Amino acid sequence: MPSNDARNLVPIAVPTAAVGVVAVAVSGAVAGGKGALGAAVGVLLAIAFMGLGLYVLQWTARTLPQLFQAMGLMLYVAQLLLLMIFLALFKGTSLFNAKAFAFSLVIATVVWMAAQARAHMKAKIFYVEPDSEKSEKSEKTGSSS
Repeated sequence: MPSNDARNLVPIAVPTAAVGVVAVAVSGAVAGGKGALGAAVGVLLAIAFMGLGLYVLQWTARTLPQLFQAMGLMLYVAQLLLLMIFLALFKGTSLFNAKAFAFSLVIATVVWMAAQARAHMKAKIFYVEPDSEKSEKSEKTGSSS
């Protein structure tokens, strides 16, 4: 992962992981070991889905900027479908507490989105790409008559 992508990911993933640790502790205290396991699975699933989504969107923005918005929508649908497949596979499981899983998944997703919004607001993103070579040369426009 390029260093710029890592710089974007750290201020987003760290608060999510911290909230995940709290969710695991609370779920463990309330629902026991299965609650802690369910919360851990929910947080890890949220971080994996959102992190992969962020990586794919950054890659798309660099390589195929004309497809950025369409890729964002497709990625959102793909994430929802993957989550539904995961939920269908573990529908009646007794491996972990389903309520702790759902609670931690939602909380981790909301914290990820809030941290991503904050990181985007604090980022200094150029909306005009400065090009020093072109600004040093004075090009004339119009006819040469």
